[in-house]
Amino acid sequence: MNRTSPDDTIAAVATPPGEGGIGIVRISGDQAIPIVKGLFVSSRGRDISTDARQIFHGDIRDGDAPVDEVLVHVMRAPHTYTREDVVEINCHGGAGPLNAVLELALKAGARLAGPGEFTQRAFLNGRIDLVQAEAVIDRIRAQTNAALRAAAAAARGVLSAAIREIRDELLFAKSHIEAAIDFPDQDLPELITPELRRSLASAREHAEALLATADAGRLLREGASVAIIGRPNVGKSSLFNAMLRESRAIVTAQPGTTRDILHEIITIEGIPVRLMDMAGLRETEVEVERIGVEVARQAIAESAIILFLVDASEDIQPGDRAPLEDLALLDTPVILVLNKIDLAEKLDPRSFQREFAATARISALTNEGLHDLEATLAALLRGGVHIAPDQALVTRLHQKDSLRRAMHAIECTEDNFGKSPEFMAIEIDEALRALGEITGETTPDEVLEHIFSSFCVGK
Repeated sequence: MNRTSPDDTIAAVATPPGEGGIGIVRISGDQAIPIVKGLFVSSRGRDISTDARQIFHGDIRDGDAPVDEVLVHVMRAPHTYTREDVVEINCHGGAGPLNAVLELALKAGARLAGPGEFTQRAFLNGRIDLVQAEAVIDRIRAQTNAALRAAAAAARGVLSAAIREIRDELLFAKSHIEAAIDFPDQDLPELITPELRRSLASAREHAEALLATADAGRLLREGASVAIIGRPNVGKSSLFNAMLRESRAIVTAQPGTTRDILHEIITIEGIPVRLMDMAGLRETEVEVERIGVEVARQAIAESAIILFLVDASEDIQPGDRAPLEDLALLDTPVILVLNKIDLAEKLDPRSFQREFAATARISALTNEGLHDLEATLAALLRGGVHIAPDQALVTRLHQKDSLRRAMHAIECTEDNFGKSPEFMAIEIDEALRALGEITGETTPDEVLEHIFSSFCVGK
């Protein structure tokens, strides 16, 4: 990893930019306490280097000049976030005091921390594994309670424990296979046993079960984009407002009101959904509306699910069929949404002569059917996978890729069962290496650098 020496003492502002009651400058490393001792004057004359694990009140000074009245929290290794000595200086929460205190710490010998470097040190010093490190940033970025619970479970080691269980089963198998290699004079059937076969099968089944959570896990962490489309004036903006539970989009009887894409993040059954209202798909000579239609088409192509809205109180219109030409070019699931069911229904869904992922009947005016639509949308997004509280979840693409390679290696080991212990050993080593990439034991440095560089500075 392209970081300066881990023996450096690092410092950074650990709280978000802006004004607030409190701001924190965090310092970690062997020189953390001496650096702060040289800057801090206790209001009671106490020595922060002798009173460990204490909070001290006083001033940070630049020479004799007071800079800020602070609280200093001293934490001794190894019982800290980084397993190094850590000092947190609680300043007044504004750019002025925070930058001034940080600058003094840097002048006194600390180095400015890189993105995620405190968490990286926690990982390198063995306090947490890579899964738990990634859960730190997932907690910070969680947009829903479900995503927060998933990140908290990962931080507690739920996924790590599931990976270790698979590794233990493979290590048991490896010990038997290596015995068959090291003692070739022994009768092979006595070493390649049914118990060994069961251990491999169990490892594969556990890997399959984890892999099955990957799409739903990433969904909780990243969310999904959902586009509302249809011809002008079928109620797209009304549905958008209804799902937001507020009047966000302008609703008029005049077609073509929406020219640009409106989007908001909402939560549907724990899933972060980026809901998009956009221009009605139609040919138009009005340049600004035409641009809006092209932007809408691009957004549709990037959506996870499409809500195709039609007016159920009218017979099918030529404008209803036009969007289907765009949708025919995509593999994206489409929910046919029959709006205005508070009026007499005339439209027959079979008139479209195509299959939809689901059909929903709603009134964007009265909210009738809205809950059922959202339940249908959530079920499609999850892909039928039920996520239990505190379940081990694969939430990142690199975890999914590593787990897939591990499972393939286990399957190859089973295919070679009883034939070639040398080939079996090679495949098990590949499976163990792939699993180690998830928890950090065998993760390439460039991957680790990419992961930690995505963190904010100060964490």
